[in-house]
Amino acid sequence: MNQLEGVVHKYYRDNIDTDVIIPGQYLKIHDHKELAKHAMEGIDVEFSKKVSEGDFLLCGRNFGCGSSREHAPIALANSGIKAIIAPSFARIFYRNAVDGGYLLPIEVGEETCRQIENGDRIIVDTLNSKLVNVTQGRKSYDTKPFPALIARIIEAGGLINLDPHQLIDV
Repeated sequence: MNQLEGVVHKYYRDNIDTDVIIPGQYLKIHDHKELAKHAMEGIDVEFSKKVSEGDFLLCGRNFGCGSSREHAPIALANSGIKAIIAPSFARIFYRNAVDGGYLLPIEVGEETCRQIENGDRIIVDTLNSKLVNVTQGRKSYDTKPFPALIARIIEAGGLINLDPHQLIDV
């Protein structure tokens, strides 16, 4: 999964919390596809109808703050979102997204977030830590590389799939 390509859904604001990502009244839904129908409903009730498989969500700083519910990355991933692009993530959301193998948290600078527009088609190259905006003439931006442990968890498809022997030299 070195290169991902998709369309950006931009909701650029800071501190989007898990109650906005998946409102509390839906936490008893166990069917992940049904849960996905309510992703980002706290900001945009039409969100799940706009997303296609492999798309990106672009938001502001501290994305995923609030409660530690795993429902948030599960709902986003099952709506079709493959990665979230933001300047920073709440730690528990970041680890839930990575450890569960649900989503890629891609960290970029705030200026990068401001320059990418809703609807832009982008390519994220995780191997080279680059983001390319195809819509804007292939303009390239740097992304923050994943730490070695996180990269191994992502490669394994989540923490549960990681061979403990892969942790020896991290």
